[in-house]
Amino acid sequence: MKLKALMFATVALMAAAVPVMAQEAKTRADWAGQGQLFVGVNYQPVDRSPEEIKLDIALMKKAGLQVVRMGDLSWDYYEPKNGVFTFDAFDSVMDQMQAAGIKVVLDISGSIAPQWLHYEYPGANIVKEDGTTQYPSRRYMVNIADPDYRRLLHRFADTFMKRYGNHPAVIAIGYNNEMGNGYRSFSEADRQRYIVWLKARYGTLDALNKAWATQRWSRNISDWDQIRLADAASPAERYLDTRRFWGDAAVDVLKDLEAIRKQYAPKKAALSNLWPDGRLGFDWASTYRNYATHGAFGYYANNVLDGAYQTAEAKAGMMAPVWFNEFQAGREGYYGEKGRSPMLAVLGLLNGGQGVLAWTWNSHLGGEEQILFGLLDHDNTPSWKLDEWSKLARDFKTLQKLGFPREVKPEIALSSSWESMLAAEKVKDYYTTPYGTQKRNAFDPLYNDNVDAAVINLAHEDLRRYKLVVVAGEYMLDTAETEAVRAYVKGGGTVVMTASSAKVGETNQWHNTALPGLLTDVFGVKTHAFDKNLDPLTGTIDGAGFTTTINSYELLEPSTAQVLGRFTNVEGAPPVVTVNRFGKGRAIYVATQSQPAVLQPLYRYLYKELGIKRGPVTPEGVYARVVEGRTLYVNTNRKPVDIDIDGAKKGVLSGKAWTGKLQLGANGVDILE
Repeated sequence: MKLKALMFATVALMAAAVPVMAQEAKTRADWAGQGQLFVGVNYQPVDRSPEEIKLDIALMKKAGLQVVRMGDLSWDYYEPKNGVFTFDAFDSVMDQMQAAGIKVVLDISGSIAPQWLHYEYPGANIVKEDGTTQYPSRRYMVNIADPDYRRLLHRFADTFMKRYGNHPAVIAIGYNNEMGNGYRSFSEADRQRYIVWLKARYGTLDALNKAWATQRWSRNISDWDQIRLADAASPAERYLDTRRFWGDAAVDVLKDLEAIRKQYAPKKAALSNLWPDGRLGFDWASTYRNYATHGAFGYYANNVLDGAYQTAEAKAGMMAPVWFNEFQAGREGYYGEKGRSPMLAVLGLLNGGQGVLAWTWNSHLGGEEQILFGLLDHDNTPSWKLDEWSKLARDFKTLQKLGFPREVKPEIALSSSWESMLAAEKVKDYYTTPYGTQKRNAFDPLYNDNVDAAVINLAHEDLRRYKLVVVAGEYMLDTAETEAVRAYVKGGGTVVMTASSAKVGETNQWHNTALPGLLTDVFGVKTHAFDKNLDPLTGTIDGAGFTTTINSYELLEPSTAQVLGRFTNVEGAPPVVTVNRFGKGRAIYVATQSQPAVLQPLYRYLYKELGIKRGPVTPEGVYARVVEGRTLYVNTNRKPVDIDIDGAKKGVLSGKAWTGKLQLGANGVDILE
């Protein structure tokens, strides 16, 4: 039976029942720069002589660049010796930027500790699993849990912010460049701190043993001193808790720095270049409200869909637009591609961006990133890229008058969980499609339909904002996330969950109940055996046929759920999609692992039923959004493309008139009115 016939009656009732909440009331005055657009560059004056700095700033001003990001990775530039601060050189740079009308995103450079700190306070050094102390030969090799590091970082940040927090050039503050991309340490002091953390989490050894399933293979812990920090080869429960411990340490550092910003620069935005999925990692989606006012990250995505998803991750549930604190304009060993960076920058606006800062101003001559190509060549000659960024700055001034930065108000949300990602990594034989791939497979069909989607943690956002929530391959759902799904559906929301979801709870152990864990009544279905077809799976959803590229699936046993589609080439024609009424809402279960072939026809049906407006229809690789009655088109293809449009339109950026078709060149952009 077709999906429409089974679901039509329930949809009409739910349309009236679901209260889709308005986004949090915020004005552009709350944003960095009060809603302006910014084109700028990363700048490291520690690499430049006073004469070069003067010339650099003159070139930046001439090019129309409006902002620089400075301060990162340079702690000993300001504090060359313990307690000895030297700010004269940076005072001059800041004052020159202000005189030139260039704003500053000021980064507190605590992610790399000075050499003197490592030698005077050896607890700040990283210790490997085998007990070997590592020499801090590269970036981010500092133990962020060490109390001396934390104390000295606080002292430095306090001194730094007291001096510059209210400097008129400063537009925003950042913390510890690429926080999350450091290293975990296995020192004895770290082990003792970990034991304290475990005692606070579990209270007793009995609770810890239960959470860690230590009855398995004679691993019972009878004394707290038997505990060790887990490595990647450790059992799943222990590994996850060790990662949680280090994630909490990273968040504690960020919260400490945020408190200093609030003390000295409460009206300046918190705008940090973070790396929550790095080697150290932390739970951004659950904690960002404690230390960020804007999502921000380094955009180095070669694939535009990767970049779009990363932007949605960084934005999370925020109303404020995203900043691209580092933006590719050539990389190490890669000089750059004409036209590519400006196109991607405008695509960033389409995705809800506000500021784009090229990485980097001058090509690097030495260190880890020598042969990294900037807007100036190694001989300080401006490259063609500076001209591109100058034109981009002019285009942004035009777009700023046309509704940008764009206020993104998605009606669809995708779940994301740092802990679930870590848990899934430990069961690759079962969780055969990587976590990130499953998320992208749920996101990409929406983005290709030019539909906005948020990427959020289920337990830390108001799900009533959204008409549809997609839980794709969410291997772990903790108690709070589980209850959030239950309440959302009961209150009238629609959830789509795909295979491999809700298998473990917060202790990273499989549920001893029917699956999906603690949600079988909500979805009205039990998942049993799982299998993998040798050939692609086939079936039909709402009259649209599909053929899978990921052939893993679960066998579903519906109880109260109705079957909406069946596989056509699997013995017994088991269900591929089921739907269950629960409270005022409905829960849809998809038997396959998350993939576009199955989700796209389901989404397109749900757009109609939930009143979600699909964006402009565009050719592959062309993306568009309607903003204040005008339509921004971005061609990410490296070849010209013709796009069908209605009637006669004027291209604001191109100055051309278009009738019936818009012609965009390779990497071309235009906004039509």
